[in-house]
Amino acid sequence: MKNPQVLIIYTGGTIGMINDPETGALKPFDFESLYASIPELKQFDYKIDTFSLGEPIDSSDMNPKLWGDIATTIFDNYANYDGFVVLHGTDTMAFTTAALSFMLQGLKKPVIFTGSQLPIGQIRTDGKENLITAIELAGMSDSSGKPNIQEVALYFEFQLYRGNRVSKVSTFNFEAFKSYNYPLLAQAGTNIKVHHNSLYRSQKEEVKLFTDFNANIALVKLFPGMPIGPIKSMFDASKVEGVILETFGNGNSFSSVEFEKMISDYMESGGIVMNITQCTQGNVVLGLYETSIHFKRLEVISGRDISTEAAVAKMMYALGLTHDQNERIQLLTENICGEVTI
Repeated sequence: MKNPQVLIIYTGGTIGMINDPETGALKPFDFESLYASIPELKQFDYKIDTFSLGEPIDSSDMNPKLWGDIATTIFDNYANYDGFVVLHGTDTMAFTTAALSFMLQGLKKPVIFTGSQLPIGQIRTDGKENLITAIELAGMSDSSGKPNIQEVALYFEFQLYRGNRVSKVSTFNFEAFKSYNYPLLAQAGTNIKVHHNSLYRSQKEEVKLFTDFNANIALVKLFPGMPIGPIKSMFDASKVEGVILETFGNGNSFSSVEFEKMISDYMESGGIVMNITQCTQGNVVLGLYETSIHFKRLEVISGRDISTEAAVAKMMYALGLTHDQNERIQLLTENICGEVTI
């Protein structure tokens, strides 16, 4: 592709911080002076534009509205660019990449998220390499001129991951993310090696924007000896429309008549329950052990090998898309945009 055009969208996070030479304090990076700060970008035969999504925020303050703002910015500029790079704080980046994979279905262009563990102005920063390679990936095309990456992805420390298959695993290692249940999309070394068999290709003819997520959900992580009383308020269908259970191993829980009845009553009242594993690798298999038979009997939705981040985004998407309980259940059992293995 001749002179790819890439839009960089800055939301905040460590990557966008530099040290003030006078005070030594961290301050937001001025992306108007992008080429002066990262002269390596001049070697690209790319046209690069930048856009800041309001005041920079810590990624801990991300929320569905801001996810929608990022998705809308990409959608509104979709025809004008060959690819997009989103700079984002690492703490909740995997939630945002998962969310955008549902908000922007039918992508035929790359949306590459990246960030850093150290501010881009520090000597040992990982931010420069992450940003440079993310931009390169956003402009890459195959021999026919079509973009190699046609999905929401996350690039970090030489690895490109599917956006709805990745989790943050380290607060201090440069290799801060992992995708345990899905292979890498690409690896950067002396060359960028794209793993074509891992790439997602949407069957939708054009990109569609949907941002009306319903965040009225709960995430409950089980632990041995967990009392039922403190979590009963989360199983009130008039207040919480969907519950994600993080269970043991292949989808198991403690044996409790009270727990089982609470779930049954909640589902009969219109609530949705999805069972995902606490393990970073592997999947839910309801009925494999006796301690998960009750979930199968109640027809609790199996999350299979979905990540927690993707489960949260998928639940918000399904609840926002329809109010019909059966339609919500059907959506949550499907592989919508490469987020789960069926």
